[in-house]
Amino acid sequence: MKDMRRRIREIIRKEFRQTLREPRMRGILFFPPLIQLVIFGFAVNLDVEHARIAWMDQDATPYSRELRAGFEGSPNFRMVAAPASEDEVRALLDRGEVQAVVRVLPGFARDLDRGTATQVQILVDGSNSNTASIVSNYAVKVVTAFAARVAAARAPRIVATAVVPRAPVLRAQTRVWFNPDLRSRNYYVPGVIVNIITIVTLMLTAMAIVREKEIGTMEQLMVTPIQPLELMIGKTVPFALVGMVQLFFITSMALLVFHIPLRGNLLVLVLCAVFFLMSTLGVGLLISTISHTQQQAMMASFCFFMPAFMLCGFAFPIRNMPLLVQWISYLDPLRYFMEIVRGLFLKGTGVAVLWPQMLALFVYGFAILIFSALRFHKRLD
Repeated sequence: MKDMRRRIREIIRKEFRQTLREPRMRGILFFPPLIQLVIFGFAVNLDVEHARIAWMDQDATPYSRELRAGFEGSPNFRMVAAPASEDEVRALLDRGEVQAVVRVLPGFARDLDRGTATQVQILVDGSNSNTASIVSNYAVKVVTAFAARVAAARAPRIVATAVVPRAPVLRAQTRVWFNPDLRSRNYYVPGVIVNIITIVTLMLTAMAIVREKEIGTMEQLMVTPIQPLELMIGKTVPFALVGMVQLFFITSMALLVFHIPLRGNLLVLVLCAVFFLMSTLGVGLLISTISHTQQQAMMASFCFFMPAFMLCGFAFPIRNMPLLVQWISYLDPLRYFMEIVRGLFLKGTGVAVLWPQMLALFVYGFAILIFSALRFHKRLD
């Protein structure tokens, strides 16, 4: 047993030295975390702030000017143009100079004074469906607030003339839980943890073992007293430690640089990361048994990572996928770890809520690791 521990320790030390010495391995180790953090922390931003709008007033009354003041006073809009004709409106939208045009039709004030239904036309550039939806909702809120003010101003006159409203006034108040500021980075940066741990541990594990085959040192290892189990442990433990270092690094960046609160328990996050590493290391071992070169191992890693990434819910809600694809996503370990990470960061949920995902992650990790270890052992024998 003492000799076994010594041999495993020497393999781990050798693996660390070899990984840090090779430029390709160093690139995989350091660049993906930095690039993804910069992209999803700063560049990828689905928030719509200061949307550019144009104002077309065909009524020119105090009511229309009051409505315009509501748009100008909103932090969500910036008035950049005032077209006077349909051609100017079309040109502004075609050139992308504005994201929406608010058009007050003739007779707007007259209809309000009569108490009849009136409309405000909002033309939205729909080339980006996400931005169009958000801008449209913001505009509707401004118009709704204006309508509420007009109704409140007319209420005393309604009472004075003994006109009883036929329906009670209903006001909706929205309260956002878990991400009150609706910031995209609060949603994406925790998910970077899943992506980084996956791609780094998966590719490093597969390429490290294949490298021994490619340069011809695997045969030399086999004639030593090192057993297949010892070699497997010595090859996977370093990258498990790398994965944990990446976990703490990205979590620290999320807390200190991006100011994303970790509302859940850090120990639960670490435990779930260990379960998840069983899956990624197991897949890396499996890829190493079917690959003969590092290029093959890299391509096989991407062939696993890209579908798993698309189905884990990082960028696209799983419930919006076709039903068959939703069922397939249950086979994806990244899905469960993504739900756990976001639940811990954004919602502060604990084991009482996350235990189904934790159990699934452990079962998948254990099964994949055992299967890969048996295949790895068989190929070496």
